[in-house]
Amino acid sequence: MMYSSRRKPVLYFKEEKRFLSGKCTVYKLFGLCMVLLLVSLLWLQLSCSGDMSATMREDRRPPQQQQPPCPAANSQASAADDPSWGPHKLALIVPFRERFDELLAFVPFMHAFLNKKKIRHEIVVINQVDHYRFNRASLINVGYLESGNDTDYLAMHDVDLLPLNDALDYGFPDDGPFHVASPELHPLYHYKTYVGGILLLTKKHYHMCNGMSNRFWGWGREDDEFYRRLRKAELQLFRPTGITTGYKTFLHIHDSAWRKRDQKRVAAQKQEQFKVDQEGGLTNLRYQVESRQELSISGAPCTVINTKLECDQSLTPWCLLA
Repeated sequence: MMYSSRRKPVLYFKEEKRFLSGKCTVYKLFGLCMVLLLVSLLWLQLSCSGDMSATMREDRRPPQQQQPPCPAANSQASAADDPSWGPHKLALIVPFRERFDELLAFVPFMHAFLNKKKIRHEIVVINQVDHYRFNRASLINVGYLESGNDTDYLAMHDVDLLPLNDALDYGFPDDGPFHVASPELHPLYHYKTYVGGILLLTKKHYHMCNGMSNRFWGWGREDDEFYRRLRKAELQLFRPTGITTGYKTFLHIHDSAWRKRDQKRVAAQKQEQFKVDQEGGLTNLRYQVESRQELSISGAPCTVINTKLECDQSLTPWCLLA
């Protein structure tokens, strides 16, 4: 049958009406809605799972530390041993074990800081590679003995403490030991007899004290014993004056939550840690130098001395953890 063109739209609407009509129409629409709902829920579940996985991965990462300010590139490139800067040269002794993230920040920062102050220096990292507990005092003794003969004073310097105030003095401590990280400025330790963190003294004065005691395995107390040695040698202790930055004078980059300190006290160590070591020090230090490496970290030179300490377990059985 022939239809005029004007009737075609009528036939179209009749077909659409027939499609939408019927007993199954409601069920078809309901089924379609359920399919869309299930797809939406599946997409939401996948999205949440992805966010949760990312969060868990983030939680497993070590906590971020406050980053030290970046020193200027031209300061890093300048020489560390310019004779025009004066007759004295500093041996910056860093007792060290496994804290490479802190060392990567420390060496270029201190090199630039000392260059800016025109302090002739060499950075000597004493890396303990034996299986005994960490012994900061013995490592400083090693640094004193292994540092170059062209250095005439040393800094006993923690790797996690960076000076932020340019007014801090790192010059030759001719009058007596100079405690840079004084209790009035150190961010953590504020008792009057504290001499840790950063202490400058001439090699002559260090020898007068017979160095530091080798009895302190693990963390702490070696500085307090060294304070008594300074007094016994009748050396006057000096500290910074005119510094107005208070506890913000230094940046402490150690994260105690991520890297625990070895504060265990083994055997008789708890009683012995408060005694003065009358004879020990440079005279009974025992160690072996495994290797010596000259490194450059972000353009800053340093010497790493890989050291094996020796322990007489009949005298200090706490050099090993039980």
